[in-house]
Amino acid sequence: MPDRFTSSTMAGMRFVAQRGILRPVIWRITRVSVYGVERLEGLEAPFIVVANHSSHLDAPLVIGALPRKLSRYLAAGAAADYFFDVTWRKWLTTLFFNAFAIERGASRTRVGMSKTLLDRGIPLLIFPEGGRSKTGEMGPFKPGAASLSISAGVPMLPIAIIGASTAMPRGHNWPIKGRLPVCVAFGEPMRQLATESAEEFNGRVATAVRQLHASVHPTGVPIHLEGGSR
Repeated sequence: MPDRFTSSTMAGMRFVAQRGILRPVIWRITRVSVYGVERLEGLEAPFIVVANHSSHLDAPLVIGALPRKLSRYLAAGAAADYFFDVTWRKWLTTLFFNAFAIERGASRTRVGMSKTLLDRGIPLLIFPEGGRSKTGEMGPFKPGAASLSISAGVPMLPIAIIGASTAMPRGHNWPIKGRLPVCVAFGEPMRQLATESAEEFNGRVATAVRQLHASVHPTGVPIHLEGGSR
């Protein structure tokens, strides 16, 4: 039986919230570029989106940049101790991001929920750093998303978000004036290699995000990119 994660009615409400309100606002107050969308060709749910995390802009940017067919049922992992501790914030997070709660600092808590969603065909958005970077620099990726990808047999989609920490730094409740440039850069979907451990797979995904982040300017112009094209 459909619930809020799979309901077409809820998906329609999210469409209005995301594409009618959230995306137009974010695209108006920042200058958003999307890079590498051709790499999504052939990608089908379920999958796990993993991205660097340094700003409250990150989830809206990812959801707004993904093609609608991939974002329609996307469920975003959100920190239980912040986004689910107050009723109004929980309601908004659920409406705009189809969010499910993640306990920070507890690697196995609520993992069953994530696996269940993937088994039901729901793609997930997870920030493997576990929280927003305080400096804008990428921190280490926790291995939970990679382990989940392996156990569920689904690909990981690496995404680099470039410029968001400058456009809306940690501690700010609204982007800085001036429509600063930000870019959402898509990498190639990735799966565990036969010879890899979960830790090695996690490291390879983190490296892919770091390299993608270093290869594209916030305006969406490639700085250097090995074996790829715009």
